Amino acid sequence: MNTAVVSQGETRSSILPMTIIGLLFFIFGFVTWLNGALIPFLQTICELSAFQAMLVASAFYIAYTVMALPMAAIIERTGYKTGMALGLALVAVGALIFIPAAYSRMFGVFLLAQFVVGSGLTILQTASNPYVVRVGSPETAAVRICVMGLLNKGAGIVAPLVFAALVMSGISGISEAELSALTATAKDAKLDELAGQMVSPYIGMAVLGFVLAIAMMFAPLPDIEDEVVEGQEDMAVNLPALLKFPQLILGSIALFFYVGVEVIAGDAIGLLGKQAGLDTAVASVLTSYTMVFMVLGYIWGTIAIPRFISQQTALLISAVLGILFTVAVMTGSMESTVMSSATLALFGLPEIPNAVYFVALLGFANAMCWPAIWPLALEGLGKFTSKGAALLIMGISGGAVLPPLYGHFADTGDGQLAYVISIPAYLFILFYALKGHKMRSWK
Repeated sequence: MNTAVVSQGETRSSILPMTIIGLLFFIFGFVTWLNGALIPFLQTICELSAFQAMLVASAFYIAYTVMALPMAAIIERTGYKTGMALGLALVAVGALIFIPAAYSRMFGVFLLAQFVVGSGLTILQTASNPYVVRVGSPETAAVRICVMGLLNKGAGIVAPLVFAALVMSGISGISEAELSALTATAKDAKLDELAGQMVSPYIGMAVLGFVLAIAMMFAPLPDIEDEVVEGQEDMAVNLPALLKFPQLILGSIALFFYVGVEVIAGDAIGLLGKQAGLDTAVASVLTSYTMVFMVLGYIWGTIAIPRFISQQTALLISAVLGILFTVAVMTGSMESTVMSSATLALFGLPEIPNAVYFVALLGFANAMCWPAIWPLALEGLGKFTSKGAALLIMGISGGAVLPPLYGHFADTGDGQLAYVISIPAYLFILFYALKGHKMRSWK
C-alpha cells in the first residue's frame, strides 16, 4: 500500500488524497483544453485576426512563467492544501471576469480573465504535482502522475463538447459567410447574442470553483510538509539556493523542451496533414490521433512502472522513441498510407500518410516525460520542494516558445523537415535521463 509522509509524521493510505487530487487534474485538463474551443469562438465575437486569436493561449500560458514563484511563496506560507483551495478560488474569480468581458466584447478583458484563470491553475499545478510525487512511495511516483495524466487528457476530450453544448446550442447563422451578409447593426446584435451565451456557463464555473475551494479547505487531505534533509536546517529557501540543485534546474529545462515538443506534436500535426493533401475536415481532427497515442503511453507507463522498468528508464525510452519518430516524420512518405491502413482503417478512421502517422506516434513517446521528470527533479530537495516545483512549472513556457519556432521554419521552408527542431529537445531529455537527473553538483 502506498503511504504518505504527513505533517504529523504518520503514514496513511494515499487512495483518498489521490482521488481528491485526481479531481483537480480533471479540472486542469478541462480548463486548459477549453482554450481550443475558446480561440475560434473569441475570434468570431471579437472579430480578431489569427495572430490576435492566438493571444488567448499566450495570456493563459504566460501566467505559468510570471506567477510560478509568487504562487510558490504563497504555498510556503499556507501549505499545499490551502494553496490548492486558493488556486480554485482564483480560477473562479477568472471565470467571473468572463462575464463583463462577454457583455462588453472587449478583447483585453477576455485576456485578463485568461491570465487570472492561468494564475489559478499555476498555484494548483505548483501545489498538486509535488503533492502527487510525495503522497506515496518515490518508486511509484511516475505511475501516480500517469493516472493524473489520464484524467487530464480525458477532460480534454470532454471540454470542447461541453463548451459546444452550453454555448453554441440554439444559435444559428454564425458562419463567416452568414455574418458577412448581415448589416453592421444586425451583425453587432448577432455577436452580442453569441457572446451572451457565455454568461451562464461561466457563472456556473465560478460557483463550482468557489464551492470546490471551500470543500478543499475541509477535505481530509493530509497537509504534506517539505521534509528538511540533513544539512538544510539553516539554509534559506531562495532562488540562489535552488540553483545549487542541478537535477532541478536541468529538470526544468527538460520540461521546457518536453512541453514544446508535446505542443508541436499535438497542434502542428494538422498543418502537416494539410501539406500532405488531407482535406480540412480530416486535418482538424488529427490532434485526437496524437492524444490517443498519448493515452496509450500513459496506460503503458501505469502498467510497466515499477514492475518492469524504473521511471528513469521510462524517460530514456521516451527520449529515444522521440528521436526515432522525429527522424521518421522527416523522412517518411507523404503519399503512402500503409501504416494507417493496417491499423486506423480497421476502426473506420481515415487513412493518413506515414509521415503524419509518425507525428501521432510522438504522442506515445511524449507520454512518460512529464510523469518521469517530476519525481527525478524533486528528489532530495527537502525543504526546497515547493519552490522547486515552481521552477518546474515555469518550464511549461516551452509550449509558448518552440511551436512558433516550428511555425517559422515551416513557413520559410518545409513543414515536414521543420520537425528537426524537436531533435535537440529530445537529445536534452535523453541527457537528463542518462546523467542530468543524477547530478548533485555542477562540478
